[in-house]
Amino acid sequence: MNGNRIVCDTNVLIHLLGKNDVVRNFLRGKEISLSVITELELYAKQNLTEREEKIIDTMIDCCFVIELTQPIKQIVKEIRKTHKIKLPDAIIAASAIYYDIPFITFDSDFKNIDELELVLMKN
Repeated sequence: MNGNRIVCDTNVLIHLLGKNDVVRNFLRGKEISLSVITELELYAKQNLTEREEKIIDTMIDCCFVIELTQPIKQIVKEIRKTHKIKLPDAIIAASAIYYDIPFITFDSDFKNIDELELVLMKN
């Protein structure tokens, strides 16, 4: 694994918010990055309370948010040419690939992207 840096998928951060001890222990001491897509997905929960929104705000403030740049868009195009993957997932994966940071997820759909250094968590 590439140092203490990690890019988190949305599902990992949802597990963290749900107080998943395995996720919390794995992420402890790591520099956490997330795609702007993940940031937006975290706020997409139906009936998000003000308290939940503040918790998400605090968590995101502790992370590096990767914006959608032209180089990342190019990687997304390449991923979509060769893999059946949803656009938001392609953007998240491309963000990790561009910065050469391992990517942690519970979603096995990412395992066929060879360029991605994948950390696949199990429920």
